[in-house]
Order: sequence, then structure tokens, then C-alpha cells
Amino acid sequence: MPKRRARTSQTAASRNPVGYEPPEGSWSSSAANRKTMQANRSRDTRPELAVRSAVFAMGLRYRVGTRPVRAVPRSADLVFTRARVAVFLDGCFWHGCPEHFHLPATNTDYWGPKIAANAARDGETDRLLAAEGWLVLRFWEHTLAVEAATEIRGAVRARLAGLHRPAGPS
Repeated sequence: MPKRRARTSQTAASRNPVGYEPPEGSWSSSAANRKTMQANRSRDTRPELAVRSAVFAMGLRYRVGTRPVRAVPRSADLVFTRARVAVFLDGCFWHGCPEHFHLPATNTDYWGPKIAANAARDGETDRLLAAEGWLVLRFWEHTLAVEAATEIRGAVRARLAGLHRPAGPS
């Protein structure tokens, strides 16, 4: 029978055997927290895949994760280049969903401004793309994929129909 080691109380050093110290200005409070946060996807999330699948099933074709306008350093989740429609699927936590977002109890000095900056960047993206003639559609991750896809299909079809109208009298 193998010998059992006596349990000893954990010291700060034994709880953190690698001597983890968060980088200056980092949001991570531990190595495990940092690893978890770095594993969060920015593309191909479950809600995004569901919407893409529904839109594809409706017969629409699109680009994934590309910049609608080169001068605007932001990538949309779905881009309909001919119709000039950019679709963003925003995560409830990362973009501050009014229905589901709750500020974390720890590190609030970081998360409050971080989420506010994300929302401000979203607004700026919308303004910049609209100024270039793009229609921006935003959906929360909790939106049903079929509902989002139906709205996307309607917007894309309307924009494409506007392209094919004959020019009016001059």
C-alpha cells in the first residue's frame, strides 16, 4: 500500500507554484484566469455559427471575419459586400448587453471601463461604416439565429433591390 502524505496547509507560494504575477495593467488575477480569458474566441462562436448556418440555408452568401472597409480597422462577423451590409454578433458580457450583463464583483476598476470602451468602439464602428455607405446590423448573442437570419435576409435583399432599380429622370 502506498504511503500517504500528510496534508499541510497551503501557503501563498504553494497555491501559486509558478510564482505567477499578472502583467502590469492586466485583468487577470491568476494564471488560470488568464488562460481561461485567452481561450475566449473572437470568431466562430456558437451563436455566430448558428446565424451563419441559418443565413446560408436561406441562400445568402457572405464573407466571414473581414473588414467591410479597409480604412476602418474592425472586422464584421458576416459581410455582404455587394449589398454593403455588415453584421456583428455581440457577446452579452463583452459588449454590455442591457438584459444580461452584470459587472464582475472582482476587478471592477478594470471591467467597468473595459466594457464601456467596447460599447463606445461599437458605436464608432457603426458611425464609420455608415459614413462609407454600409448598413450595420448588430445582434446580441442571445438572439435566436432564425430571427437574426430573417432580419439579415430582409436587409440584404432590400439593399440589393435598391442597386437594380433603374435610374430616375435627370
